[in-house]
Amino acid sequence: MSVRIVPLIEGHWREVSAIYAEGIATGHATFESEPPDWAHFDASRLPDHRHVAVENGHVFGWVAASPVSDRCSYAGVVEDSVYVAAQVRGQGIGLKLLTALINSTESAWHMDHPVRHIPREPRQSATPRTSRVSRRRYSTTARADDLRTARRSLARCCHDRTPQSQNLTDAVQQPRSRR
Repeated sequence: MSVRIVPLIEGHWREVSAIYAEGIATGHATFESEPPDWAHFDASRLPDHRHVAVENGHVFGWVAASPVSDRCSYAGVVEDSVYVAAQVRGQGIGLKLLTALINSTESAWHMDHPVRHIPREPRQSATPRTSRVSRRRYSTTARADDLRTARRSLARCCHDRTPQSQNLTDAVQQPRSRR
């Protein structure tokens, strides 16, 4: 089976809904009792992170990402839904769908969170042990600056209630001071 992974659009909804209903009937997929209508599905799933597996115009599976929470501290955290039609399970379609979802979410994350290079001291030929420690301190200082920036950005985000581009993992890993 040579399926193509394409963006999920409203035209796919009839077949997507049928596959969703199959998954619901198993009792293992979701707590939902029936598939939602297109309007609710469209509003609750991220538009850039919805894909279908299509072959000869027929949909055989779908994947979509939903935000976990609208709280700013969960910005960028999603949950996924993957459903494959019963007649084609075990043929690798779920893996293809998950791969497409991972690629789309990671590329979106990298656009919002550019990789930053932390400069290090140039290496010397006969580097004494204490020099390595100072390099480590330099990196830690640069990381501490990044943490302060992330904390300020997080504070702004929570105050404004609008997500900001930030590395929340760094902000969350900052130990709290004891009072």
